[in-house]
Parts: sequence; C-alpha cells; structure tokens
Amino acid sequence: MQKKVSLEEFYQSAHRYVPESVKSGIGHFNVFKLDEFAGPKPKPMPFNRRDYFKISLVKGQSRVHYADKVVHVEKQAIVFSNPQIPYNWERIDEQLTGYFCVFTDTFFHQFGDLTQYPVFQPNGNLVFQLTDEQMEGIVPIFQKMFVEIDSDYTFKYDVLRNMVFELIHAALKMQPANISENTHSNASERISGLFMELLERQFPIESPMQRMQLRSASDFAHQLSVHVNHLNRALKETMGKNTSGMITERVVQEAKILLRHTNWNVSEIANSLGFEETAHFSNFFKKHTSHSPIAFRKIEII
Repeated sequence: MQKKVSLEEFYQSAHRYVPESVKSGIGHFNVFKLDEFAGPKPKPMPFNRRDYFKISLVKGQSRVHYADKVVHVEKQAIVFSNPQIPYNWERIDEQLTGYFCVFTDTFFHQFGDLTQYPVFQPNGNLVFQLTDEQMEGIVPIFQKMFVEIDSDYTFKYDVLRNMVFELIHAALKMQPANISENTHSNASERISGLFMELLERQFPIESPMQRMQLRSASDFAHQLSVHVNHLNRALKETMGKNTSGMITERVVQEAKILLRHTNWNVSEIANSLGFEETAHFSNFFKKHTSHSPIAFRKIEII
C-alpha cells in the first residue's frame, strides 16, 4: 500500500487546477459531479488512504472496499471517507453518477471534531444504502453546495459547513440504534477519546520498518496515567468493550488490510504489528478470523 494520497495529488490526477487553499494548507472545501470522474473508461482507483475527508453520493451498482470490509452497493448509497481508512471503488455498472465533496480537517477548525461522529470513525459504518426517497432528500443538499460555492456571499463557507453537517446527520438518522444515547461529556468519554486517539495515531502502517509500539492494555493505561481497571471501565461504559478487545479488533483490522493490499511477507506484517514471533501473530490471526494469514490472503472476498 502506498503513502496517503494528498489533496494536491487528487487535483493533479484529475488534471485540475490546484487551489491556493490546498497549497497553503489552510482549510479547503470543494464539490464535484461524479460523472466527470467516472466516465466509460475511468482509471482504477488505488486502494489507499487519503489525507482528506470525502462524502460521496453514488447511483449505480458498485463495490466499496474500505479497511477490511467490502460492501456491495445495489442501487445507490452515501459513503463517508476519512484519512484513517484506506478505500477504493470497484465499478459494476458501466456508468456511475452522483456527487462528492472533499474537505480537510482544518476546514472545520473551531467548528467541532469530525472524528467524533461514527461515520468518520475507523470501526463505524461508512456506507449507507439509500432508498429512492432518501436519495431524493440528499441530492438537493449537493445541488445547493454547487450554488453556494459559486456565490460571492461572504460567509458561504459557513453555509457549506452546515451542509456537510446536514449530510452527516441525515446518514446517522438512518441508523439511530447505533448511536450512543449518552451524549453528555464525562470523564469516561474523555478517557475513551484519548485512548482512541492514541490507538489510531499508530496507523496507518505504511512500511515494514514501522512498528506498533502500544500493544497492551497496560501500555495505554501507563501512557494515559490511569489504572488499567479505570481504563477498562471507561471503555466498557462508552464503547461496550474492554481495552484488550478494542486493541485486538483494531490490530486484526490492520492485519487484514496489510495482508490483502500489500506484498509484505507474514513475518514483516507480524513485526509491524508488534509481535515478537511470527508464529504468535499467525496463532492470533487464526484465533480471531478462523484463517491463517496465508490462507486469508488467498480468499477472494465478494
């Protein structure tokens, strides 16, 4: 797997002018029609992480490959992409239509942390299949984005931020049972947030020379200056899982990504994920997936 694709590289690959807001690193937002990028013979999209956020509204059959998952889009869907999750699209229909917007985290500076929303979290649901009625409700939001971004209104980017939030909440309302009922800020949520930040900071693993350093519950508890039992209680309360379970789930996810999308050997992957012995990694992976690393690599997931 290659390094993260930058927003500047996105514009260059599309043969488009690179806006100054991208070059300077200040907050950036833009919106596009998917038809302009998904013609009859588009270039295959590499399976990579991008260093920007993206929300896509797609009509047409396709497969979305993200992290260790593959989701078949039967008719239409809205898809949320973030810098932590590698992804690509596999087109099934001859022509895909729709819209997508791209933006950086700095575009929302002082307007909230996008990663707090489940649609932008590594273990969250990123793909929402849409009914015709839901599609009709979301299309106008993208259409309004085009009107607003071309306007000369002084505060148009505030309006565009609100439209992004409108898309996020429209998707979250489709699966209300998955959203935590405990919305007030408390100590458990704060500790859980710091834990998740430490965990995700170790990814993506982009080279066999890179090695995951924090691997155990005690490693994280020590880093956060809390007792491991306190950390376990906080995660159990907010996430429904203990520390070891959260770490295991994330390591298995990254192992699947590396096995599926790199040509590194099993020993290199084991080392990068913090295992001292390749055999320990193989046993760990088989315990949690029912497949050995080598067997998993041979599986064609449809």
